[in-house]
Amino acid sequence: MRLLLVLVLASTLTAADLLVEAAEKTGLRFEHSTGSTGKYYLPEIMGSGVALLDYDNDGDLDVYFVQGAPGMSDRLFRNRLTEDGALRFEDVTEQAGIAAGEGFGMGVATGDVDNDGDVDLFLTRFGPDRLLRNNGDGTFSAVAGAWDENFGASAAFLDYDRDGLLDLFVTRYNGFSLQGNKTCRGLTGELDYCSPLEYPPLPDRLYRNLGDGRFADRTAAAGVDQAFGNGLGVVAADFNRDGWVDVYVANDKTPNQLWLNRRDGTFADEALLAGSAYNADGMAEAGMGVTAGDYNGDGDLDLFLTHIRGETNTLYRNDGDGGFEDVTAAAGLAHTSVAMTGFGVHWFDVDNDGDLDLFAVNGDVRRVENSESDFPYDQPNQLFVNSEGRFEDASAQAGPALRQSGVSRGAAFGDLDNDGDIDIVINDANGPARLLLNQAALARSSLMVRLIDGKRDAYGAMAALLCPGRKPMWRRVGTDGGYLSAGDPRLHFGLGEEPSDGELQVLWPDGAEEIFAVRATDRIRTFKKGSGVKR
Repeated sequence: MRLLLVLVLASTLTAADLLVEAAEKTGLRFEHSTGSTGKYYLPEIMGSGVALLDYDNDGDLDVYFVQGAPGMSDRLFRNRLTEDGALRFEDVTEQAGIAAGEGFGMGVATGDVDNDGDVDLFLTRFGPDRLLRNNGDGTFSAVAGAWDENFGASAAFLDYDRDGLLDLFVTRYNGFSLQGNKTCRGLTGELDYCSPLEYPPLPDRLYRNLGDGRFADRTAAAGVDQAFGNGLGVVAADFNRDGWVDVYVANDKTPNQLWLNRRDGTFADEALLAGSAYNADGMAEAGMGVTAGDYNGDGDLDLFLTHIRGETNTLYRNDGDGGFEDVTAAAGLAHTSVAMTGFGVHWFDVDNDGDLDLFAVNGDVRRVENSESDFPYDQPNQLFVNSEGRFEDASAQAGPALRQSGVSRGAAFGDLDNDGDIDIVINDANGPARLLLNQAALARSSLMVRLIDGKRDAYGAMAALLCPGRKPMWRRVGTDGGYLSAGDPRLHFGLGEEPSDGELQVLWPDGAEEIFAVRATDRIRTFKKGSGVKR
């Protein structure tokens, strides 16, 4: 079995150096508020998301934090990355025209809805959702629309009808209302937040992009109203490899949904038959976050979900045709997660060795006994390192930043300093934001690839890096997944200590295939559809 994480890195990188806390020193100063009233309203405990996006098209990732409390504005931080790679963030919320929304803030999704080359924002809330259009001059404007006004959670941009326009899938949590708030108590008899099952589940929403700045609700027409759940995490990807994007929803205490694209504008929930509605024991779990990735290098997308304390997180392995098997225990991920309540999660290569690892942020929804916090739901976060398809909990070895305890909710992943490794931004409920700067690039190389279709990122594209002597490394273009958050659209390939020349095989969303040459010395590349060698 491979030694834990940092022990295999070059001697220049020690365990304490791998993930370094850097929010305060880089100016990424954001404090989340739950808007707690003392009445234990359900949205207070759900926390909020965070997004990484290059809103000003200057080549580096900026940060958008969703604020929880009603009446308080979200915050946008511009990345002022220096030529020598030093990170500096500037709060540009007011200059960008970001104003407070109604209700409690929940999630954020990123995508270029008008194909103008500028990334736009969709914000979900317990209250009216909002679409903010990027004006291309550093400001955003609200786009009018008949957006949902219930309990929105995560959202994903996707081109489900392959017309070249990004559509929108939005999960909805449940039918909680302030007027219908129930009184619930914990095991000790103290007031605490209610289970989601105290309120009725809801169908999610599907909006089709009409191409003229408007979206049309296609929930019923697409069949998405045929299944109800307490929707939280969502990821859009081609799970059965038929060339059309599907949607997977992590539901809290209700069966998960796998919406397979019928290629005629409709979807069918096949999660039960596909083996991904329930865990191996036939139980519906408390689905919070979800991430899709090819962790075992077989060319299809597997799923990993985070759950509540007392349940394990769950790994569903794809059989290549969109069928799934719960292999959590066999992969070493059961006993390591049962004591935690997980939220944000992502497959990514933390140590640039070519394998997809896992990072899960944790924070309870029930009071933690013996907690010394004023908000007693705190837990430490976790890093799981991939060793030939089996995972080791490397949290304790990754440095002091992972020994801190908090009530973590949204997490976004991307290369903030463009140094070749994946960094992590975390939105802690009722606490300060965290920035974990990854130092793996000091010891191992990588390739970052941006795939462009027209003027925007090619959401839904799949790409494999083909290098001599190595398994193909498959990656998916998208910013969705996790919990209430959005990440870097660029593809990251860890190359180890001896990179070599190779090829990038790209499967574009419309079914076209192209090959692009890559060199061992490449670090950040952009490839546009139509500029490669067709297959």
